[in-house]
Amino acid sequence: MNRIVVDESNSNQRLDKFLSTYFSELSRSHIAKLIDDENCLVNKKVIKSSYKLKTGDVIEINIPEAKELEIEKEDIPLDIVYEDSDILIINKPQGMVVHPANGHYEHTLVNAILHHCHDLSGINGVMRPGIVHRIDKDTSGLICVAKNDKAHLSLAEQLKDHTMSRTYIALVKGVITENTGEINLPIGRDPHNRQKMAVTRSNSKEAITYFKVLQRFSDHTLVECHLKTGRTHQIRVHLSYIGYPVEGDPLYSGRKYDTLYKNGQLLVAVGLRLIHPSSNKEMEFKIDLPDYFKEVISQLE
Repeated sequence: MNRIVVDESNSNQRLDKFLSTYFSELSRSHIAKLIDDENCLVNKKVIKSSYKLKTGDVIEINIPEAKELEIEKEDIPLDIVYEDSDILIINKPQGMVVHPANGHYEHTLVNAILHHCHDLSGINGVMRPGIVHRIDKDTSGLICVAKNDKAHLSLAEQLKDHTMSRTYIALVKGVITENTGEINLPIGRDPHNRQKMAVTRSNSKEAITYFKVLQRFSDHTLVECHLKTGRTHQIRVHLSYIGYPVEGDPLYSGRKYDTLYKNGQLLVAVGLRLIHPSSNKEMEFKIDLPDYFKEVISQLE
């Protein structure tokens, strides 16, 4: 049970709007259902979503644990870069969802690795077995999967303390004049669009992206990005915020840009460096840019 005391700054807000901002990981519809199902009380009373909060109101909200579905194994070919008894490094294609979620319970990376591996780390539950980090559906490239709990805990700790390094290459709209740069701006859920993240000071977390220009074109720039933190959509949000959205990005490019590439953002996870969970040796994995990305660069050249 979560207990929240409303302060003056949130007075006169609708209950559902306040809760969807407070619990940024929950959708507005999920919040509405919790209220309708009487999992939310204000001053010990059942209340409507439209209730206007007052200073000193005490909100008590119970968020039941999500029921997880059994995920089917699917014989989907995987581009395996490396594999041993602890870890699996996969080059994920553009267009593949990493783990099952609402509307995507089939043809995901998890469905494929369940078929490939007979026993995966269960720390993340049925829906995300072995998944230590994720990349977006239309971002391609390297992703690390833990095959046992020891490996999962080790890799998760490396993500947390930034000893796991991830390198991305992006083609962005506009010509970046600086050769290198650091973007240090907090990221949280966009209060106006639940599908998006945004640079915001409200209910946000620290987010740091480093970039280096690799090549400039007449109206595009090829950049290499390194993540110090790993927030949802971090590179896409940061580059868009400073005025250089990733080419082909359907969420963060904005209406004023014509799209050169139509199948999603041109963003690839090309490098991954980690400490092996058993040997404690540093390992580094690199891939080349995919053909669809190279074709766009050729057009620009």
